[in-house]
Amino acid sequence: MSALIKRSVACLVLVAGFAAPVFASGAADAVGDAWVKAVTASDLEAMMKLYAEDAIAWFPQEPEHNGAAAIRASYKDLFDNYKVTSAALTNRHSEGDAKHQSHWGNFSLSVTQKSDGKNMTWTGRYTDVTELRKGHWVYVADHASAEPEPPKAAAAAK
Repeated sequence: MSALIKRSVACLVLVAGFAAPVFASGAADAVGDAWVKAVTASDLEAMMKLYAEDAIAWFPQEPEHNGAAAIRASYKDLFDNYKVTSAALTNRHSEGDAKHQSHWGNFSLSVTQKSDGKNMTWTGRYTDVTELRKGHWVYVADHASAEPEPPKAAAAAK
C-alpha cells in the first residue's frame, strides 16, 4: 500500500472517530430540535415527518390523538388559529438505545392568536418516545402537559 493511501485511510479513520461521538450526542435531541424548528415555522408537513403513522399524542387541554391523521388535525388547528412566535425545549433529558429514545423536560410556546392579536405563552412539561424507523427518528408517543398552578399555600406565602 502506498504512503498516500495509508495516510488517506488513517485520516478517514481519524475523522470517523471524531465524527461518531458528535453524531451520537446529537441524535438523542434530533427530533426535539426538528420539532422546535417545524412548530416555529408553522410547517405542518415538516411537523408530520416527525410522527410515525401509528403515533399517539396527548396535548394540553385536548383529547387523545391516535394516529398521524388525528395529530395532523391538532397541529393544523394550532397553525390555523395562532402564529407561533417562538418555541423552546429546556431542562432536556434523554435515555435510550440505538432504536428507541425517551425524552423529557419542559416546553415553552409563545403564540399570537390570529383572531384578536392576543399574545400568550404556554409552558409545561413533556415526555416522549421516539423510534428509529426507516433510518429516521420519529415520535411514537408524545405527551405534553400544561404547567400546573402553584399550590395555594405556596402562592399565599409569597
